[in-house]
Amino acid sequence: MVVANIVQAVTMGLRQEMARDKNVVVLGEDVGVNGGVFRATEGLQKEFGSNRVIDTPLAELGIVGASIGMAVNGLKPVAEIQFSGFVYAAFDQLLSHAGRIRMRSRGRFTCPLVLRTPYGGGIRALELHCESGEALFSHIPGIKMVIPSNPYDTKGLLAAAIRDPDPVIFYEPMRIYRAIKQDIPEKEYIVPIGKANIVQEGDDLTLIAWGAMVKTCSDAIEKLNNKYSVELIDLRTINPYDAETIISSVKKTGRCVIVHEAIRTSGFAAELIAAINEKALLSLEAPVVRVTSPDVPFPLAKLENYFLPDVNRIIKGIEKVMSF
Repeated sequence: MVVANIVQAVTMGLRQEMARDKNVVVLGEDVGVNGGVFRATEGLQKEFGSNRVIDTPLAELGIVGASIGMAVNGLKPVAEIQFSGFVYAAFDQLLSHAGRIRMRSRGRFTCPLVLRTPYGGGIRALELHCESGEALFSHIPGIKMVIPSNPYDTKGLLAAAIRDPDPVIFYEPMRIYRAIKQDIPEKEYIVPIGKANIVQEGDDLTLIAWGAMVKTCSDAIEKLNNKYSVELIDLRTINPYDAETIISSVKKTGRCVIVHEAIRTSGFAAELIAAINEKALLSLEAPVVRVTSPDVPFPLAKLENYFLPDVNRIIKGIEKVMSF
């Protein structure tokens, strides 16, 4: 076992898979010599060579397009986009090609591409650095969407993503890149894509979150000081998401709050609420409450605390559901 944060877990996961499979390559802006903007690829070029850890020009469209070409020709590229707001430049490649190649070729080709990118607010960066666009990517058939919330899951989910035959968007919550440390096995392991994690069990209310918001929800539960028995679920995977775990929990508790830092309208909470209404409506004791960011562009640093969900807003959402 080794104590690691999320950045170190990314490095460990990449090193594990590159050592295991010579077809795994890493590419992106500054991933080689500099080890990436957050140093998540530090040391990998020295260990595996510049043919497998490739510094690219500043061109997200080119990075993703080249990665798709690599993937359909037998390699397993792990492309890094420095911040999630820059992925949109390559959205056409992801939507029109990466997500469709299996269907378009009638199964003759797959696209084992992983696109890693830091996402989310809380670091006082500029707007295009802090986007939470998971709902956009969940709407592209053929693409999986993964968001870990802790170091252990980061390493295991990254390994699962690299081994997956289809494209995976791998969002890394930079707000907690170095805020959480865990014991992580040095040996090989995977965390399956599509399986949520019940962080803690409870009977009064189901609280669902992913990414950095899982820690914020844990802090909210702690501040409630056992006032309610809260079942906290870390969704882990946006697409495909674990409907069975969510529905089972809501049927047990009868109440639900969903937290995400993406904006409210058409955020992924809306999809989860639709599923709950379809499959667990008669178990609900109160309408499901969403705690999200408002429907405005990501603000500059001084307004971040007003924009992002925090402990007090989560507690307010819980009290609203519990007092209905």
